[in-house]
Amino acid sequence: MILVCLFFCAAGVQAQFDARFSQYWAVPGYYHPGWAGQTDNKLNIYGSYGMQLMGFTHAPRVMYFGADMPFTLFRKQQGAGVGFFNEAIGLFRNQRFWGQYAYQMKIRKGKLGIGLQAGILNISFDPSDINLGDETDDEAFPTTAESGTAVDIGLGAYYSHPQFYAAFSAHHLTAPRISLGEKSQIKIHPIVYLTGGYNIQTRNPLISIQPSMQLQSDFISTRLDLTGRLFYTYRSKVLSGGLTYSPDTSVTFSFGLTVQGVTLGYAYECFTSKIGAASGSHDLMVRYALDLNVFKKSRNLHKSVRIL
Repeated sequence: MILVCLFFCAAGVQAQFDARFSQYWAVPGYYHPGWAGQTDNKLNIYGSYGMQLMGFTHAPRVMYFGADMPFTLFRKQQGAGVGFFNEAIGLFRNQRFWGQYAYQMKIRKGKLGIGLQAGILNISFDPSDINLGDETDDEAFPTTAESGTAVDIGLGAYYSHPQFYAAFSAHHLTAPRISLGEKSQIKIHPIVYLTGGYNIQTRNPLISIQPSMQLQSDFISTRLDLTGRLFYTYRSKVLSGGLTYSPDTSVTFSFGLTVQGVTLGYAYECFTSKIGAASGSHDLMVRYALDLNVFKKSRNLHKSVRIL
């Protein structure tokens, strides 16, 4: 009932529209279109699933699936990506599908990607679970399922360096308005993301530290995440653990494992408000990096022992 009042009785939505993932560093394609094609000769496939506010009825559930890859056109390196996002919160469902294009250029030891994102945003509402008691003819509440769509545009830049990375992006630049029926309308405010991280190599070659941060704001509300992660690398295996602090919001614990190009991650967000730690949010992530250059010239190369 509270969700119905928020969306249908208020003039506008004051909270940030975009759902967030606790492991923001692991799904850069969700936040930054400039990331598409950053990794050389690699097809990156991402998947993330979040269960938020555990213990609450009809609590939010979010899912993201995306992929990106580099390609060369006119001897210039570029990148392409796609993404699908689905969020179920109460009686509402928010779905987005987008495509990304990024122009990649080398700058000294790093790479700068300038990206554009375009897609479709769909919001639907199903009132079948509303229990109005005897007031079944109350016109203030909808009785039939409604949905609306709008075009969604975003852009951004992503710079990666062997020692650090920095990214900026802006989503919902068209400030789309979505109509649900004849009486209700939802306005989506633009939102900006600023992300950065640094790689610190310790004296032990197997151990490294990576601090990072992400700032997100729709100019109405702002959230800052500060993260520190510790990495242990042995041959092709990487084990990580981290802690994220969001002032006045939450503390998040995260763990990750990378084996043969497959990365698995888990995070649990504990809210520091009156919601309590037991009603936190779970975040599961999987990422796979596939080598695109499967037809290498030296793949089946043979040499004669007589020549050697």
